[in-house]
Amino acid sequence: MQTKEHLLTYKTISEEQVAEAKALAVSLVKENLKDFTCKFPDSNSRNQFYPQTENVEWTTGFWTGEIWLAYEETGDEALKKAGEIQVDSFMDRIVNRVDVDHHDMGFLYSPSCVAAYQLTGSQTAKEAALKAADNLMGRFHEKGQFFQAWGTLGAHDNYRLIIDCLLNMPLLFWASEVTGKEAYREKALAHITTAMQNIIRPDCSTYHTYFFDPETGVPLRGVTHQGNRDGSAWARGQAWGIYGSAMAYRYLKNPEYIEVFEKVTAYFLDHLPKDLIPYWDFDFDDGSDEPRDSSSAAIAVCGMLEMAKYLPEDKAAYYTDMAKRLMLALWEHCAVKAAKESNGLLLHGTYARDSVNNPCNDRGVDECNTWGDYYYLEGLVRLSRDWKTYW
Repeated sequence: MQTKEHLLTYKTISEEQVAEAKALAVSLVKENLKDFTCKFPDSNSRNQFYPQTENVEWTTGFWTGEIWLAYEETGDEALKKAGEIQVDSFMDRIVNRVDVDHHDMGFLYSPSCVAAYQLTGSQTAKEAALKAADNLMGRFHEKGQFFQAWGTLGAHDNYRLIIDCLLNMPLLFWASEVTGKEAYREKALAHITTAMQNIIRPDCSTYHTYFFDPETGVPLRGVTHQGNRDGSAWARGQAWGIYGSAMAYRYLKNPEYIEVFEKVTAYFLDHLPKDLIPYWDFDFDDGSDEPRDSSSAAIAVCGMLEMAKYLPEDKAAYYTDMAKRLMLALWEHCAVKAAKESNGLLLHGTYARDSVNNPCNDRGVDECNTWGDYYYLEGLVRLSRDWKTYW
């Protein structure tokens, strides 16, 4: 457990360190184009190196997002070309409905295709992202007012939302902006409202998933899917709450979401271990031999930097400095420093951890994962300039 006063004693990452870390990360992304232009890195590394995979699962958009971030930083045409090749893959994926029967259209299409449209004006990217938004709209339930995360639509055993989906909502806000159609925005607002009302516990920790009655839409119960137990705070879920509430405020300007952000962020910071790299679940603290999840810290960094843009000067400075403290910890303890070490960017992540209270098997434990890599680089870019988000 940490106190606010103690956290303030930690050093923040310097401008020089940010520049060094960002330049190294960009160089590693460029190095990896040889393996991951027509293929994608798997969701997590194996022995610190990602195998190649096709454009499947919910994670491939993060790698393409790394390419676009690196392109923004360098203007390198090789990166642009690789990004465009991957955009074509994402168009093929949504047209042919390859592994898209779930809610993670934002994770897939915001950092890949929305980014490409924003940076290059690609009409293919725009069309693919709009098709993905339409696909997501098909998972909205009027009874309960939420997007079902996964599983057969309406199935009793999966009639639920998950906290991760807050980061899929920006795709719908973007779709509303570019088409002028309010339906995208309305459904996103409804989902955010439902999630905020149910997924935040009284102690400001968060549920990973929340079930609703398929017949009435009445909220039933919060449970975990990847956390240690139903009543624990899964670290990555808490981080999604930080970034998700910041994005909700960005688009909706509801002051209640500032309060949500402050509460879930305080819980996250209060429960960090001494080295500031979260354990995979906040049930665990210093002295535990359980694995860490560095990606949670990277996500939290981006969420704090996003919300800082909308806060009074004193609060903005506080969250910016906290983000800099977490980023320094990631740079010192988790960052890949050479291509021979890993073809990722951020070590010590956890995709999923087996627990007697969840259905997961160990996967990507103490490995790199693509979202950790992406948010680490996004955080470095955010710290170096006023960045126009892909989300």
